[in-house]
Amino acid sequence: MARMSLLSFLLFCLTSVAHGNKANKHKPWIETEYQGIVMENDNTVLLNPPLFALDKDAPLHYAGEICGFRVHNGPGGTGASQFEAVVLDRSTGEGLVRSKEPLDCESQREHSFTIQAYDCGEGPDGTNSKKSHKATVHVRVNDVNEFSPVFVEHRYEASVPEDRLFDRIVRVEALDADCSPQYSQICFYDIITPNVPFAIDNDGNIKNTEPLDSKKQRVHTFWVTAFDCGKNRAQADAQVVVTVKPSCKLSWIGWSKRVEYTPGSGSIPLFPNLHLETCEETVWNIQATVELQTGHIGKGCDRDSYSDRSVRRLCGAARGEVDLLPPPSPAANWTVALPTLPSSDSSLVFSFNGSTQVAVVPDSVATAVSGDHFTLQLWMRRGGANTQPPANQARGTRKEEETIICSTVKNDDTYSHYSLSVHGCRLSLFYWPDVSAARPVKFLWKLEQVCDSEWHHLSLSVQFPSVTLYVDGVTFDPALIHDNGAIPNPAPRQRMVIGACWEPEEKQKTIVNNSIPEGKDTGKFVNGYRGLLSGVTVRPGTVEPHSVVECLYACREGLDFGDLETLGSGMKVHVNPSQSVLVLEGDNIESFNRAVQQVTYRNSLRFATPGVRPLKLSTSLRCFSDSCLSLRRLDGYLVVLQPDAPQISLSGVGPHLARPALEFEGPHGVPLFPELRIVCSLSHTVNTAAQGMEGGALMSDAVAHTLDGCEVQPLGEELNPEKEELLVDMESLKEKGLDIINTTAYIAITGAESISVYEDVLRSIRYRLAKGSARFERRFRLSCSEMNGRYTSNELSLEVNFFHSLDGLNHPSHVLASQQQFLHPSHHTGELSGHTLPNPHRNSVVPGAATVIIMVCVGFLVVMVILGVFRIRSIHRRGDGARGSSKESSNQWDDSALTIIVNPMESYENRMGLAADTEGEGDDEEEGVESPDDTGDDQRIIIKKEGRDSTLRRY
Repeated sequence: MARMSLLSFLLFCLTSVAHGNKANKHKPWIETEYQGIVMENDNTVLLNPPLFALDKDAPLHYAGEICGFRVHNGPGGTGASQFEAVVLDRSTGEGLVRSKEPLDCESQREHSFTIQAYDCGEGPDGTNSKKSHKATVHVRVNDVNEFSPVFVEHRYEASVPEDRLFDRIVRVEALDADCSPQYSQICFYDIITPNVPFAIDNDGNIKNTEPLDSKKQRVHTFWVTAFDCGKNRAQADAQVVVTVKPSCKLSWIGWSKRVEYTPGSGSIPLFPNLHLETCEETVWNIQATVELQTGHIGKGCDRDSYSDRSVRRLCGAARGEVDLLPPPSPAANWTVALPTLPSSDSSLVFSFNGSTQVAVVPDSVATAVSGDHFTLQLWMRRGGANTQPPANQARGTRKEEETIICSTVKNDDTYSHYSLSVHGCRLSLFYWPDVSAARPVKFLWKLEQVCDSEWHHLSLSVQFPSVTLYVDGVTFDPALIHDNGAIPNPAPRQRMVIGACWEPEEKQKTIVNNSIPEGKDTGKFVNGYRGLLSGVTVRPGTVEPHSVVECLYACREGLDFGDLETLGSGMKVHVNPSQSVLVLEGDNIESFNRAVQQVTYRNSLRFATPGVRPLKLSTSLRCFSDSCLSLRRLDGYLVVLQPDAPQISLSGVGPHLARPALEFEGPHGVPLFPELRIVCSLSHTVNTAAQGMEGGALMSDAVAHTLDGCEVQPLGEELNPEKEELLVDMESLKEKGLDIINTTAYIAITGAESISVYEDVLRSIRYRLAKGSARFERRFRLSCSEMNGRYTSNELSLEVNFFHSLDGLNHPSHVLASQQQFLHPSHHTGELSGHTLPNPHRNSVVPGAATVIIMVCVGFLVVMVILGVFRIRSIHRRGDGARGSSKESSNQWDDSALTIIVNPMESYENRMGLAADTEGEGDDEEEGVESPDDTGDDQRIIIKKEGRDSTLRRY
């Protein structure tokens, strides 16, 4: 029984066990996340925490055991192919994660994947096995210092100026291929070349430890190396080359303080070798201003040295202008009291002091410029050498209005009025079409040129109601003001005043019926002008075109740019109207340097005004860094050399002009200079292409070959209008546009014209005598000038001799007989040295006869001297006893062969009323014979004595 009970118990236990094995109730369990580390070039992963899988079915066989781990791909799609997990102990669930192949940190440093554990199921075949949840595994590959640093560049170069310390000259850089910061970073650099004045920091920055000297050593070469944090040295060292430059200063290089200009050279570059040294500073904007100061040359610059009237004609201005400030003369006496100042351009400059210095233009002149269409032109300069502000004007008070010109003229039955004034920096024109009815219209301009105390040219063209103002050839539009408040109307009295305005006393009370009663024209000058004026002209009628105005002002010198087509991109060039300021702007240093070298100076005048023109160069820079310094202004000067003076030569006219007196007494007289030639020794060829200016401001090539005046002056006594005169073709002068001043003291022909025109005019000048007023001689002097008297010609002197007829004179037969030997037929012409003779007329004295007589007399004298010598030699052969008597007889001439020689010029001298002096007897007969020169000058009859006691006679 007991045995049966034991067997039943054992059977129950076996049945229970068999039933329990089939019951796999629980899934394995693992951690949710693992961190793993694997060494580079190894495959075992060390996990934290360690890999263990637990199953609650333990200790049951199969159901409580862990059979394996499965690896699944992570977020990057990798893991299963690179890693695997194995079970080290099935009962404890310990596992191991490893890579299938050694890992490379440089290829991939971190890996992520999931892992899952599963048990053995319910039997050996693993049926009904259960899997755990998926755990994330992060594996980091630990780096191994397998790579050495490598420099980015094998050679590093740098340039530095001398005598300076730099925080960084150049930076070297090395890289390490290891993946970890520990081994991939460069921990330090080192200079392996000893004894060099350089140091390097851990970042690779190289600096100098002492100032470098280019003279001592121009180039420094050394080697550097690098170490990573694993103390691996660079595979190859790097070479560093430092070039020491001489001291660099931000400045202009190649500046020449003195620039010389030879007149006639056209355009020359001012800065041919100039360039800007920026010391490798990065510049993003450069601006240079070149200023040429010519204010001391004439009226602001070098212009044509002709008179204002000549310049107007050369510029093509219409004729008919009236000079309101002419040179003082008896005909223009209203400028006599005005002080004048010297001017380098030969123009007449008048000074006004704002009070007592006023010019009142006569009514006859003012009437000629009446009307509402006119052009007013003038040169002005505010202030001046002798102009001071009024003593009662306090400092800081408002300046008074200054009137340049104030004019009231009569137009038919009405009076019109205009006044041109300056007030501060404003120029204003008041215009009354009718002073009795209309209100004034004010034209106002705000101009800096009015108050800068420099010379400026103003041209005001009035075609009411249109007004155009040109200042230095540039147009300015006015501000039109109709409402001018309560301005009293001007007095209805014709009056033109320069330098002030006339204000009658109590004018409103004394004006009756639009006129001022007689005896009531009293008042004072108000609003006086303080400054300088020149060339004030008014021309009624149509206004001048812009090209003429530009020509009148045009400066013949100034700044220019060589070739605009060669400008680089981003370059700008600006030149002011007077061409005294040129501005260059750009952003590229190379293009800017090329542009500066093309800045030129031009002077189109063949005879430029010599002297010094100050030259300034101002530069402003804008740099990316704060170390960009400003450049100081460069000051220099341009020297215009003295031009070669032109040699104006007058020739073709002999020193003597001999004509019969009857020709001079004719109705047309005798031309004084029929074969005159005028030659200038310098060529005036002008290259207009190199001088080109817009608007036709440049004159033609013929302008360079002009004279502007010639003068014929009688020497000795002035011309007697009752007996003699110089004749000039006035119609021809008018056609040629020349002016003439004809007085008894001289004749002056003025106006810029070509040499050929002046030759024609001077050749036509004739000298005429009244009947019976002929004299022995008359002398004249001719001279010409160029450039308003700046260059003058030689003085050509001419002596005029008058021949008189021999008709009606009684001559001895032997005189006439001898005279016939030397008379030429009437169809021949005779010439006396130094004289110009016409065709001889019958019964006229031929100058060639006088020449023959002189030659005969000289020959006769030579024969007498020879005979005397022979007589003396024969005397010396005689003895001493007879020497005294022989000597006495030898002192006497043999008079047996003496004849009378008659000078035909005797009749010429008698007709001129010259007194005949009787030749006294002389102990020596040689005193009765005159030299040939004396005979020709005195025009005497030379005779020989028939006997010793014979007397001389004059016929």
